[in-house]
Amino acid sequence: MRSADDMKFLLELARSGRLVDAARRLGVEHTTVARRIANLEREIGQRLFDRYPAGWRLTERGRQLVPVAESIETAMAAAFDDTSDSQSLSGTIKLAAPDGFGAYLLLPGLGPLRRQHPDLVVEVTTATVHGLLGSGDFDVAVTLERPASRSVAIRRLTGYSLKLYATREYCAENEPVTSIRELSNHTLIWYIDSVLDVQPLKTLSQLLPDCKATIQTNNISGHLTATKAGLGIGLLPTYIAADEPTLREVLPGDFSAQRTYWLVVPKELARLRRVQVVNELLTSIVTANPELHDSSG
Repeated sequence: MRSADDMKFLLELARSGRLVDAARRLGVEHTTVARRIANLEREIGQRLFDRYPAGWRLTERGRQLVPVAESIETAMAAAFDDTSDSQSLSGTIKLAAPDGFGAYLLLPGLGPLRRQHPDLVVEVTTATVHGLLGSGDFDVAVTLERPASRSVAIRRLTGYSLKLYATREYCAENEPVTSIRELSNHTLIWYIDSVLDVQPLKTLSQLLPDCKATIQTNNISGHLTATKAGLGIGLLPTYIAADEPTLREVLPGDFSAQRTYWLVVPKELARLRRVQVVNELLTSIVTANPELHDSSG
């Protein structure tokens, strides 16, 4: 007899790719995971995973079942989610965010959530790529692009500013910058052109005509590190760079680019208490940072 409970074993093994990791997340022995997957395969009559030394990979039939398993997971979470504000949350909340927001705002701001809900496991995935949302494996996401999907609830979270920064030493040792045109004579630090697929960040040529980034890396932490090392001029969010004591703004008052962060939640999860708690946390993080909520987006 097929069991919906077996589907959670399929889902966790699909996400982790390893029996031991899936077992740890489920709180069982790895042999139990293997047995439940074998039961599911026997009932369905097809292999759902191919076994490799490096881990387990979904077959085509297994991939077809993942959305079904996710639907069951969502329905069970909604059925058993405790809406009482007085009780501590447990289980797992999955958050997705661009690398800058995730590393410099979300993760440092998790303190209140941890103190109020110490048993809640918080998974934060950070990247500045389309695939972050394409997987659908999130409860709450912050995005740089407004999604077109009708299956998610969307609201504007905040705007932020990008400005130009360099070290005092770099500015002293190189030609002065008195206009945007003169930036073409300097080393600029930005994302890797060939892998950048988020439209709001694919605008360097529009923002800085005739300029090309000659130091390129795929995350904002790399931009900041390279700028602080004096390699060149970085285009950085003010919420990251404004308080860096070793940096100074280049062309203050003459250059500022505005961008927007969107808050995205699957509609079927929007009423879950854990989702509402995280939404409130994100709002408080934004409100507490003047470099964010003063931005017009």
